[in-house]
Amino acid sequence: MGTLDNKTAIVTGSSRGIGAEVAKILAGEGAAVVVNYRQKAPRANKVVAGIQEAGGRAAAVGADLTTDEGVHALASKAMEEFGSLDVLVLNASGGMESGMEEGYALKLNRDAQVNMLNAAVPLMPEGSRVVFVTSHQAHFVETVPTMPEYEPVAKSKRAGEDALRELIPHLADKGISLVVVSGDMIEGTVTATLLDRSNPGAIEARRAEAGKLYSVEEFAAEVAKMVTADVESGHTEYVGGADYFGKTAE
Repeated sequence: MGTLDNKTAIVTGSSRGIGAEVAKILAGEGAAVVVNYRQKAPRANKVVAGIQEAGGRAAAVGADLTTDEGVHALASKAMEEFGSLDVLVLNASGGMESGMEEGYALKLNRDAQVNMLNAAVPLMPEGSRVVFVTSHQAHFVETVPTMPEYEPVAKSKRAGEDALRELIPHLADKGISLVVVSGDMIEGTVTATLLDRSNPGAIEARRAEAGKLYSVEEFAAEVAKMVTADVESGHTEYVGGADYFGKTAE
């Protein structure tokens, strides 16, 4: 028996990277997993196939979370496919991609997070959990300077975290808890790659400063743990980057 048997989880932005690894871990613990993608259907289908080959249950759902249609379609699909919605992992984020509209980072990292949560909550029973995935660079952005190239994205993600935290009393009324997982820069992520491209040597410099950077797989394991961890709603789980705590009062 897995810890998540008979549960259904949505993992946003899970066609690759951290989200894909979290989806695989949750499926391995018995959850039926909705693998969400925006454009890369083949990647999402590959994640689903891997889960199914390992004996798990999963479905790929394309949805643009910056639209009302997208968030409601994603929430509804969990119910249609698996009959429940017990876990929501808010992993999708962005803002450093080229060619995006002005204000896109805030639209995705704040507004879409809140809209996705609001679409899911009416379907989630008492005891459900929401996990929001962020970075130290965003979580501590008001007290610890980050790279100029990343600052607009960091501030939009912090705005998203703040907006979600404001909903904790509403979630508590429904018996739903919210946990935040904040990680240092993660090796091999799209964001890290884009940062290193715009600021060559940034990853190496951060690795030297921190002593260690988590891999995608290592960080995903920490995110997945928070789905069932015995912690209070509003808890922040810090992963790596211990030097941050000497720089801030938080």
